[in-house]
Amino acid sequence: MKIYTKTGDKGETSLIGGTRVPKFHLRIECYGTVDELNSYIGLIQCQDIATHHQIILKEIQDRLFTIGSSLAADPEKSRMKIPDLLATDITLLEKEMDDMNAILPDLKHFVLPGGNTIVSWCHVARCICRRAERLTVHLATESFVDENVTVYLNRLSDYLFVLGRKLGFDTQTPESIWIPRI
Repeated sequence: MKIYTKTGDKGETSLIGGTRVPKFHLRIECYGTVDELNSYIGLIQCQDIATHHQIILKEIQDRLFTIGSSLAADPEKSRMKIPDLLATDITLLEKEMDDMNAILPDLKHFVLPGGNTIVSWCHVARCICRRAERLTVHLATESFVDENVTVYLNRLSDYLFVLGRKLGFDTQTPESIWIPRI
């Protein structure tokens, strides 16, 4: 299989279903941002963190490929069977957050991003996830988007925040709290 096809050399690409769109199309921005997010999650996943977190992050990467497939498909022309994103995928994130929050100290202030490299990458991924969510919500006003996609991205950004806190906790990295200057 050739990696390059030259079919995008003039600034267009194909959606699943064959529809040609400009590379700046909102649907392309959506799944491109999800791909960017997936790359950062891969960066976090391969760090020296608890095996449990690595397994969950690998599962999240798989779900992000599912989301990317859904977003890359023309909802009116694609006949390809796309993997489903399930409500149980969302509840997994909620359960993981609940489990981590049971161990973490109560959150009483806003937390500044950072503390150590792994925590910082969690915050970068969280911000990219929020951007993916905003773009996907925008796309949903113009075209069909599975509602589970936007819910999953919303929950995933929360998960990445809590994961950052947990990984900081695990490495005994103090949180840098924001105390507003008044």
